[in-house]
Amino acid sequence: MTHLPDGAPPAEVVAAFGGAGEPVWLGGAWRAGPVVLKPVTFPPETLWRAEVLASLPESPEFRFARPVEASGGGWTVQGWEASTLVAGEPDVRRPDDALRVGAAFHAAVAHLPRPAFLDDRDDPWTQGDRAAWEERPVTPDPAGLLEPLVRARRPIGLPSQAVHGDLAGNVLFAPGLPPAIIDWPVYWRPAGWASAVTVVDALCWYGAEPALAARWAHLPEWGQLLIRALIYRIVTDQVLLGGDAWTRDRVAAYRPVVGLAVTCAQHPA
Repeated sequence: MTHLPDGAPPAEVVAAFGGAGEPVWLGGAWRAGPVVLKPVTFPPETLWRAEVLASLPESPEFRFARPVEASGGGWTVQGWEASTLVAGEPDVRRPDDALRVGAAFHAAVAHLPRPAFLDDRDDPWTQGDRAAWEERPVTPDPAGLLEPLVRARRPIGLPSQAVHGDLAGNVLFAPGLPPAIIDWPVYWRPAGWASAVTVVDALCWYGAEPALAARWAHLPEWGQLLIRALIYRIVTDQVLLGGDAWTRDRVAAYRPVVGLAVTCAQHPA
């Protein structure tokens, strides 16, 4: 791990959450003894997620990073939030395990009502999600990746629920323990869409073979969910990176997966 003091949470924030020692950079968050701290990016989502995870029962199928309440009360301090440190390391070479633990987590939160904050959140990932589900227009990309996806997209009628929109790198594995889910970005979509995003990420970026998509083709509307997962990721890249999104490597990573998704959508199992 790289120790990066610049941008670390202040000492009074660490103390308020019961942290200890000098914060250490984990790559996306800071560890301070028994807690992990990260900046709050959208307060309504942070507060909703903290309330949900604070009351979520323990499960034999998965662990999760439970939020830490500050000593003075509340879930945030000076723009920071905190959670318990959970044992384990990410392993993107285990997408099937991530998919299985994601399914267990989604079953555990399936009863939750739709979060109101989703109407107000507006970031590149939310814009990509809305484009995937026809809630905003899709702007064509110069590489032509989106056009075949949009042509192949058809209406589906699956129920939505609160889901984790970025499982692939946010599942931790530790010997002898159930996998742990961290860093929950909340979306209101079919649970199978979260699985499709995980598969798309594994195929594009983590060296998974196309057989991974075939193993999960039993999920309802699988081809259409893959289509939407790709539109989500590609539009997000387009909004986040602009013209810099379309490097040769990025286009080469997406293109075969686009072809696979379109084939799945046109010839469902």
